[in-house]
Amino acid sequence: MQMNSKQWFAILCTVAMAITVGCSSLKTPATADVAVSNAAVENAAGADGMEYAPAEMNSAREKLALANKALADKDYKLASNLANQAEADAKLAQSKANSAKAKTAADALQDDIRVLREELNRPQ
Repeated sequence: MQMNSKQWFAILCTVAMAITVGCSSLKTPATADVAVSNAAVENAAGADGMEYAPAEMNSAREKLALANKALADKDYKLASNLANQAEADAKLAQSKANSAKAKTAADALQDDIRVLREELNRPQ
């Protein structure tokens, strides 16, 4: 069975469409991953991540920048992977910042309790 030019054209169009759909299906999730990662980095920065977890914040920002570059280069798989790593680093930074602030507040509360006990136990 020999194919004519119309059949070859139809096959080539089908293959081209499959490749296009496959590539575009990676773009949307990668773009969403980068957006979510960007929000996570901003949230961590707002939670004083740079003060309490500078290494994690720097890592998150570097990976986010690389993810944006990969997205611009249309390397959607790499962009998605880097964005997910940046999000994880940012969440870790935010958790460390929140933990450090909670510890500081708990220490201050313990000091206040100690002062109050000393006041109550002071002879009149």
